[in-house]
Amino acid sequence: MIKGNEVYSPVRGKPGTDWQLLTHKVASVVGRIVLYLVIAAGAVIFILPLIWMISTSVKPDYQLYNIPIIWIPDELDWQNYVDGWRVLPFPRFYWNTTYVTIVNIIGLVFSSSLVAFGFARIRFWGRDAIFIILLATMMLPSQVTLIPIYLFWSQLGLVNSFWPLIIPQWLTNAYNVFLLRQFFMSINMELDDAARIDGASWFRIYWNILMPLSKPALGVIAIQAFAFNWNNFIDPLIYLNDPKKYTIAIGLRLFQTQQSQKMAETMAMTLVALVPVLVVFYIAQAKFIQGIVISGVKG
Repeated sequence: MIKGNEVYSPVRGKPGTDWQLLTHKVASVVGRIVLYLVIAAGAVIFILPLIWMISTSVKPDYQLYNIPIIWIPDELDWQNYVDGWRVLPFPRFYWNTTYVTIVNIIGLVFSSSLVAFGFARIRFWGRDAIFIILLATMMLPSQVTLIPIYLFWSQLGLVNSFWPLIIPQWLTNAYNVFLLRQFFMSINMELDDAARIDGASWFRIYWNILMPLSKPALGVIAIQAFAFNWNNFIDPLIYLNDPKKYTIAIGLRLFQTQQSQKMAETMAMTLVALVPVLVVFYIAQAKFIQGIVISGVKG
């Protein structure tokens, strides 16, 4: 229906409504297209180094330094992986890294959840003040405490051992405590009251009630701890002197030092080191995303 020069919508009874709705839909579609294009461009930019790494790991030597870059080599040289694995004791590096990572994940999840449980569910004098002090430690750069902590471990005679890499992880982490505290506070306190009436101790409430309900948040912490410990470079570099105790991160650096011209082998071993992190994240990505969303919304 037309009134004068205006379009009249009988549904809402307002002139120009149909045109406004159409304009809004077009703008929304265009906005989404632009957003997806920007995301796709960003994804390409971030994935290019990985593609180059994969390509370089299977290139023959004569194609390594070509300009422009040869993305698809003429022949796939899988011997680069065999040579890289044999040049240095990478199986030993893998075992050391796996051992430290698993032990640290267990300790970090247990200690962080236990401390967070105390801050979230148990009332005691000075609780909030202590929690604020704990959060304040997150603002302290690790470089500030690097030398004092090294001197501490040196005086204990534990340098060149795995203990400086393990014990700090078992003494909890402020960020993880904060994340779990927020998650625990979202769980109904009536569960605690009912358990206390039945005679359950605080530890039993923590272990049998809250821990099973907190699997998404615990999964987030475990995945982050895995990625950090698997890729940790600075701590093993400082505390480990024996090549038999080196982790993968130090082993890769040692490989680059001794074989500075063997770029293909270096990229091959870097990919081998990267595989466990990608596999773990791919398997647990649903729990990871769920834990972040729940912790952010309910906290």
